[in-house]
Amino acid sequence: MNELLLSVDAVCVEYPRTKGGILRAVDGISFDLKKGATLGIVGESGCGKSSLARAILQLESHTGDVQLLGRSLAAMKRHELRRARRDMQAVFQDPLASLSPRMTVAAIIEEPMRVHEPERDRNGRMEKVYAMLERVGLDAELAHSYPHELSGGQCQRVGIARAVVCEPQLLVCDEPVSALDTSVRGQILGLLATLRRDLGIGIVFIAHDMTAVRYLCDDVLVMKDGRIVEFAARDEIFESPKHPYTRQLLEAVLPPDPDQQPPRAL
Repeated sequence: MNELLLSVDAVCVEYPRTKGGILRAVDGISFDLKKGATLGIVGESGCGKSSLARAILQLESHTGDVQLLGRSLAAMKRHELRRARRDMQAVFQDPLASLSPRMTVAAIIEEPMRVHEPERDRNGRMEKVYAMLERVGLDAELAHSYPHELSGGQCQRVGIARAVVCEPQLLVCDEPVSALDTSVRGQILGLLATLRRDLGIGIVFIAHDMTAVRYLCDDVLVMKDGRIVEFAARDEIFESPKHPYTRQLLEAVLPPDPDQQPPRAL
């Protein structure tokens, strides 16, 4: 559990502005993540969280270095990066949009095995598909359904099953519960916590929901305008935040009792 899984060193992501110039969405972010740990990355919309997630996954051009299990992803050749993707998977914000509407649930979950486990035959893949459906809390009869026939929570469970079917080391979750109803959010967070415990997966959990972060994460990185403004253990962040922006984020969390004084708006 103390072995280093992910190392992000001085990562920057820039985009051209429509009227000229450069927007630096991620500005020199650095952190380490140990195996089996969960890091929450929080901040308001537009602070660079999703750009950082895409850079970690090598889906966005960036400067700086990202190392997975001690190997630089940027230095890998294409076929090496393809193999490395087995160890780093993603769960996206919109559960329906992240699934192909033309594929059944079984085909969606099976697809990563076609790429990363070519030695497994069709029967072996389908056996694993049904095992994953059970693991994420879905009925086997949904295997032949299409995403549009499922609820948002069910679609997100399918997305999680697809992400973990090849047993990755790292799961990058980009706002995975923000599009879901409150009751379903709790179920998905519980599922992620269970998978982390059972499979030993390290998780980068990107969110603006501080309640979800407090439930799931070991450490919290607070971003503002592409930079880190605070980085500490979860309890330290929630009990004694140092930066004014972190305190603002915490003050914006709705109290569980509706009769309490509403929080001050950001």
